[in-house]
Amino acid sequence: MYKYRLAPMCGITDHIYRTLCYEQGCETAYTEMISAMGYLCAPEQRATRELMVRGEKEPRLILQLFGKDPDIVAKAAGRISELGIYDGIDLNMGCPARKIACSGEGCGLMKEPEKAGEMIRKTVAAASLPVSVKMRIGWDSDHINAVSFARIAEEAGAKEITVHGRTREQQYSGMADWETIRAVKESVRIPVIGNGDLFNAKDTLNRMHESGTDGAMIGRGALGNPWIFREIKAAEKGLNIPTVTLEERRDMILRHYRMMLAERPAKIAVREMRKHIGWYLHGLRGISRVRDEINHCPDADSTFAVLERFFREQKQAGQPI
Repeated sequence: MYKYRLAPMCGITDHIYRTLCYEQGCETAYTEMISAMGYLCAPEQRATRELMVRGEKEPRLILQLFGKDPDIVAKAAGRISELGIYDGIDLNMGCPARKIACSGEGCGLMKEPEKAGEMIRKTVAAASLPVSVKMRIGWDSDHINAVSFARIAEEAGAKEITVHGRTREQQYSGMADWETIRAVKESVRIPVIGNGDLFNAKDTLNRMHESGTDGAMIGRGALGNPWIFREIKAAEKGLNIPTVTLEERRDMILRHYRMMLAERPAKIAVREMRKHIGWYLHGLRGISRVRDEINHCPDADSTFAVLERFFREQKQAGQPI
């Protein structure tokens, strides 16, 4: 069982960041969600090709599809299966974004459980890969249908379910409802992966234990923190959780940046790395100033200079992490 997963996050979890997380102990990751219709209409479109890249050092990768037409989603899954690249197909039935959910895709399918079941059945029939489902606990607080929805998914042939413990209405606010995740786990026989508010090793293991889930999917807790996977594994073994040193943070940022520069035009790499650097530096003193400086750096060299000065100042100030 692959217990510890990196959640698919649009614009964040490309194959470069997934690779860094794998190195720290992540066991399974997912592509950023890909439109089934977009793939069928333009499979060679650059944006689609980039989302579908599997890095050379990615041991286990599942492609995530979204759509609202069962036949189109199934057809796309069948063609993708034939590529022989991925280890599974995940159907996104949990995305809360307005343009997705309100068009009947993503979490919008939780309002149409029969249609969702049809989509799962047809995808299972068309794909030669295991099919899983990512869902939320419901559309809003008046329509929490995770248990019945999970049973439909199981009956339709899904091999695994991931449940984010919030409704679509909540987006990412409030607290994740792990009691409902536990109820889903108790209602089906297939593996259930829990997701929501997993920001450290202790909380991750506690919530897995209390809910009985088979694994944990880490989303926001992995932003700028690929080390969360090694921390969870250390805690699971009863070992001391390793401290992330200043040198590790600096080296990870520089490596991530250089990997981006090797694959993307410099202007795009500079722009995309700004958000990652902000996450990597979270919790350190003086980051507001340095983040503002980095956001105005026109190129990688100037960014590296700002970072080197910042980490030198941190070390001189005796910052422990």
